[in-house]
Amino acid sequence: MTGDKNLQTLLASIHPVLREGEYVYVLWPRGRPLEADIEAAVREAEGLTAVLSRAEADSLGLPYDFVAAWITLQVHSELEAVGLTAAVGRALTDARISCNVLTGFHRDHLLVPVADAARALEVLAELSAESRHQPRPELVLRSEEPEDREKILALTAEAFAISPATGLAAEGEPIEVELLRQLFDSEGYLPEFSIVAVLDGEVVGHVISSRGWVAEHQLLGLGPIGVTPRLQRHCIGSALMNETIARANAAGESGIALLGSTEYYPRFGFVPATSLGVLPPEELWGDGFQLLPLALWPGGVHGTFRYAAPFEGL
Repeated sequence: MTGDKNLQTLLASIHPVLREGEYVYVLWPRGRPLEADIEAAVREAEGLTAVLSRAEADSLGLPYDFVAAWITLQVHSELEAVGLTAAVGRALTDARISCNVLTGFHRDHLLVPVADAARALEVLAELSAESRHQPRPELVLRSEEPEDREKILALTAEAFAISPATGLAAEGEPIEVELLRQLFDSEGYLPEFSIVAVLDGEVVGHVISSRGWVAEHQLLGLGPIGVTPRLQRHCIGSALMNETIARANAAGESGIALLGSTEYYPRFGFVPATSLGVLPPEELWGDGFQLLPLALWPGGVHGTFRYAAPFEGL
């Protein structure tokens, strides 16, 4: 069967499919016959590299480090077709997803980290849609509605399944989920600052800002903010942040406080809160506790920031 060489046609029809199971790279023991269940092998001067299922590697007692999901691009390309691998690799790189490519006679196969499999499929689907000149679904930002609540809680559980503070898997339900439940029912809840991001009818992001204070001066306390993992690094978090800031300025709020990354939030204008005379609720938070002075920031605000009551139980 003759494959295609036209890059535009190839990208438009890549149709990525996730193969069942988890896969690993192993250095095959020298002199040992290959097992029947080897998926791929590459001989190098240093030895033979084999790709096989994780379960098979475990049963054979072979060590490995990288655990991958296997994605097959269901498009038949000529081996001399130019640009397909580069375009796919660039799209995944832009999404910060590592990728190892295996090229077969008929198809290309991608091995990506297991945790990034869903997001990789999304990136590849977008790449294919762009090549077919299909417009991306519009991201809609709107205030949370009552029927969104369970979707928001489920999204938050998924977004914080890996703790942003420790990088470890959360044990049980992430604390951010219960925090949200309590914020929804608290006196500090501000409905106009509970904002969802909706893509193609699906709630894919959420941010909430509740009432906070420094002495008697009112501010906003932002958080939690979450984006469904497969769409993280797609600018949805940035869109939620910009929408929050625009709404806060329009509502006459004077500032927004948050605890978060000192690399990410300064791009929105956040500075260490202590530089403006506002102390964090916990001294150990240091420069991670940040403040964005808005258009009506009065100056002369000094004291320790207080979040809405549900934060006190964390």
